[in-house]
Amino acid sequence: MNSNLLIANARIITPSATYERGWLLTNGDKIALLGRGKPPDFMDVATIDAHGLCAIPGFIDVHAHGGDGCESMDASPESLRQIAQFYAKHGVTAFLATTWTASRERIQAALSVIAAAQGPQPNGATLIGAHLEGPYLNPSRCGAQDTQQIRRAIEEEARAFLDLNVIRLLAVAPEYQENLWLISECARRGITVSAAHTASTYEDIQLAVGLGLTQSTHTFNAMTPLNHRQPGSVGAVLTMPEIYCELIADNIHVHPAVMQILLAAKGIERVILITDAVRGAGLPAGTSYNQDGRIVTLRDGGAYLADETLAGSTLTMDRAFYNFIQATHKSLDTLWPTTSLNAAQALHIAHSKGSLEVGKDADIVLVNKNIEVNMTIAQGKIVYRQNS
Repeated sequence: MNSNLLIANARIITPSATYERGWLLTNGDKIALLGRGKPPDFMDVATIDAHGLCAIPGFIDVHAHGGDGCESMDASPESLRQIAQFYAKHGVTAFLATTWTASRERIQAALSVIAAAQGPQPNGATLIGAHLEGPYLNPSRCGAQDTQQIRRAIEEEARAFLDLNVIRLLAVAPEYQENLWLISECARRGITVSAAHTASTYEDIQLAVGLGLTQSTHTFNAMTPLNHRQPGSVGAVLTMPEIYCELIADNIHVHPAVMQILLAAKGIERVILITDAVRGAGLPAGTSYNQDGRIVTLRDGGAYLADETLAGSTLTMDRAFYNFIQATHKSLDTLWPTTSLNAAQALHIAHSKGSLEVGKDADIVLVNKNIEVNMTIAQGKIVYRQNS
């Protein structure tokens, strides 16, 4: 069993209030109590003195391919554990292992391993399922996805993926008639659907929303840009209230001024910070590696193919949060839902994750004012402690 933890002398942020000096008690993997001031005397608890650090919900990364030299497409439990441990160092307590466009066999293998590995990871973030990004995309907006493997949603293949019961988020180009049934089927199964790598028009997105699409994959990237006469997919996702917008806040994929525009258009409650982190996240600049026959090189904080196409990111969630705060001139107290609660709501798991409330999972990160992670607690267990 998990031992109970008492976090004392912390600045605790909840959906309803901020406790400038407060405490939080866990009971196993749940939050049992929290309050202001000095905590009561509890028996049989391990006390953590936060020394004034801020306690916020652990980050939830719904779009993350890998890191620390590993990726989900390795189809390896060891890789997933290493990824989870790397993410925990950066405040992530839950994540979706995200796939690439590939052959049916490779995707099926990766999803099967993710399905078997779901749940808490040793000294790492909790693996809460899979995000299928590809192969049902538009090759004209492929980004770093393999155009040779991009295809329309073949029903027999897609149903086989869905029947593994591990996909929680599915990315699709909604402009293709052959993909529309998949949006409806995912909505029927409770799987979140996101518009991704798409040349869709405003009207295409409008139709897809009517079928159940509720999210935008790495908004502004690999999608039809905004034009004042043809709003495109960007205009659609910015204006349709049903849609949550993912954002890679690394100051490379999206300019800080455009981050401000996104926040102004969508409001805090509809922005989801993601990393889109790939194998190279956490590795030194200058590192190169082979990804499906193409060389990816890490440079200036980004991951690039030989033709300068961005190949995912090397971003971590703590830095994404810091960058978003700096870009929008808003506070941690204001923007914290973009790292946790919004993702939980988009995935229909806000009853258990995404905020510091009694009865919810004890997913907590302690950070300083610069969003540097001191401690990460996932489902009541300390999975990362700075300098330990």
